[in-house]
Amino acid sequence: MSKTAPSLVDTLFEAHVKHEVAALKGAKLKKFLEQEVDELLGYAEKVPLGRLISPEQVMGVIKRIAVNMELDAGIPELAAEMAAEVLKAPVQADTTLGEILSREQASGFIEEALELRQQRERIISEIMAHPVYQELVSNVVYHGLVNYLYEDNLITRSVPGVGSVMKFGKKMANKAVPGLDETFERRIKAWLAESLPGLIVRSEQFLHRALTDDELRDSVMAAWVSLENQTIAELQDGLGEVELQEFVVLGYDFWLNFRKTAYFEGCARAVVEHLFAKYGDRPVMDLLNDIGVTRDVIVTEIAELGLPIIDVLHKEGYVEALVRRRLGSFYKSAAAKKLLAEG
Repeated sequence: MSKTAPSLVDTLFEAHVKHEVAALKGAKLKKFLEQEVDELLGYAEKVPLGRLISPEQVMGVIKRIAVNMELDAGIPELAAEMAAEVLKAPVQADTTLGEILSREQASGFIEEALELRQQRERIISEIMAHPVYQELVSNVVYHGLVNYLYEDNLITRSVPGVGSVMKFGKKMANKAVPGLDETFERRIKAWLAESLPGLIVRSEQFLHRALTDDELRDSVMAAWVSLENQTIAELQDGLGEVELQEFVVLGYDFWLNFRKTAYFEGCARAVVEHLFAKYGDRPVMDLLNDIGVTRDVIVTEIAELGLPIIDVLHKEGYVEALVRRRLGSFYKSAAAKKLLAEG
């Protein structure tokens, strides 16, 4: 190689770097990216999804990112801080519920919920069968019966003094026969225990008859009308930052456990398999069109987000350094030097 060859290599290298750096900024970069988008979308019109990636590869991404990736403890703290900032943002006091969810949308949700009649009846049955509800019914009936016998029946309300006489007689009877109150209570509660199943059945039947679609619709819409003009801040009254942060932490803990369950994997796999059953043999562009990712969407986001970021990288010197790293290995290679020496 002649003595001028290294100088020529260096000269060509610097010229090539200058050319590439200039092409990666401003209007030239924008034109280049738009051209490449068109090229890629052209391939997307004919290359099927299944040729680019397989269901197992997608599941692998889900497992690595969503399931197995270790999440730093700072994530729930940051999420809680952000939630607190949202909670106290001025927009909370300036926005009503009706501005977020219109009455027509609320009505639509109600109509769809009313279609779930079987689920509604099952929920009512499960509530009726719950021990807490049965204890509630038992206590209400017991206290109502005792109150009626001694204070609020037709005779005590119609005949002055009878209520006082009955209470006096009760006290005297308790003195004459100690434990009468306890015996009376045990007998009433024994009767309630025997009658409770029938009471529960009749309560359930009553609710099924009373909670008609029209009744539920009117009740929920009436509640909605009373709330739609309240601000979000008013609806959040009582929910402080501490409580909100606790909910965020609980939600984060739930996610850490839930993502490891077989249920989560099964749901994810069902979604992925359906996606490939529908789009696996079809061009990628079919999927992009169905989810609304058009050329205009891609080009707009490149212009609004990509170009400003690249501009910052230019100013920081990263782009030129990248080009130098990329081209340097070729110009330093023996093959390049040989070609230039021969020329």
